[in-house]
Amino acid sequence: MKKLLFGAIIFMILFLIFPATGVSQDDEGIEQDYQVIPDEAIRLRILANSDSEQDQALKRLVRDRVNEEVTSWVEYMTDIDEARNLIQQRLPEIEKIVGEVIEEAGFENEFSVEYGKNVEFPTKLYDSYLYPAGEYEAILIEIGEGKGDNWWCVLFPPLCFLDFSFGTSVSAADASEAEELEVEEEQEEEKEVKFFLFEWLGWS
Repeated sequence: MKKLLFGAIIFMILFLIFPATGVSQDDEGIEQDYQVIPDEAIRLRILANSDSEQDQALKRLVRDRVNEEVTSWVEYMTDIDEARNLIQQRLPEIEKIVGEVIEEAGFENEFSVEYGKNVEFPTKLYDSYLYPAGEYEAILIEIGEGKGDNWWCVLFPPLCFLDFSFGTSVSAADASEAEELEVEEEQEEEKEVKFFLFEWLGWS
């Protein structure tokens, strides 16, 4: 009787130490579908003139130069208001960069550079990540007619190492694998503790 009571106490301790980790498939699916982006974020969206190979190549050139420049401005900032003010003040510099890239590439496309809190983004689905459509705060660069595939990332906080248009970076995937491995190790450790207690109590 004492052994049974002691066993019940042990199970209560185990229950408190190792809480239930099961998640319903629906809830787990929802969590995996979203790549976390802070509520207060500043995005960069670039619309190419068309889907032609040349127009898409030009879009990538603009992307690389603008992303490099703006990221260097906000790299060490922690306050979004400070980032907003800086971007608004330096919008003419962004326009200059876009113009220079287009000219250097031998194009004559007109373009526009805008900044606001109501820039429209379409729904984007890639692998297990879903990026909902909506209006977001962003720098919008439209090249020519702006009818080609877009590219976008999050400038603040600096998350442009993730390509939200086409998927996550390799480093993000590695982090996910490491997290899964850690969970597996914790589960294995839990099994070992329970087996030891069963064996010690003579229940194995």
